[in-house]
Amino acid sequence: MPSGLVERYRRHRFVALFIALLLTIAGHGAIDVLAPGVTLLEVLLAATLVAAIAATTQDSAIRVLIALGLAFVATRIVAGVLGYHGLLSLSQALWVIASLVATVATVRHALRAKVVDAERIFAALDAYLLMGLMFGVCYWVLDQVAPASFGSPAASDLGLKDSIYFSFVTIATLGYGDIVPSGETARGLAVLEAVLGQMYLTVLVAWLVSLFARER
Repeated sequence: MPSGLVERYRRHRFVALFIALLLTIAGHGAIDVLAPGVTLLEVLLAATLVAAIAATTQDSAIRVLIALGLAFVATRIVAGVLGYHGLLSLSQALWVIASLVATVATVRHALRAKVVDAERIFAALDAYLLMGLMFGVCYWVLDQVAPASFGSPAASDLGLKDSIYFSFVTIATLGYGDIVPSGETARGLAVLEAVLGQMYLTVLVAWLVSLFARER
């Protein structure tokens, strides 16, 4: 890759991550319409993790993120090639942990800024979207481990798409009511996500206002 493109990516890496997050959140719906039966959501999640790791290359947590990313890829390959389906839950847990570390690094990058610029704002937005995806995967794993955590059926029926949808409905406190957490753990996670989402937005707005006032 030409050095000019690398430098341009470094200057706008959180914009690139924001685009990857939007494609993951909304792109799979378009894929379902254009190519029914094609499931690429897990591939999009893996690509998002790569983009999140690349965006935090200048953070001190990059070595941890790379190790978690490589472990995630290794477990997915072993599970797919050798048929060790028990490793799928481990790979999902690794994705959540890596996303959590990337979210913390992204928030740290955004809130350490002394001047409000586009990269800082996109980093703050990236952290919010990463949080929504992270909780979505947690809901998906929870319903696999503890069936009937959402709704009344006795079997696990909450797919990854529905989990992500429920996560963003929860973090935005929309509360449509079409998916309802029935288990205690599911309810606790939903409350935690709603509270963290609102607290984050409150802190973000206060931070932007204070920096803007300082600049003025």
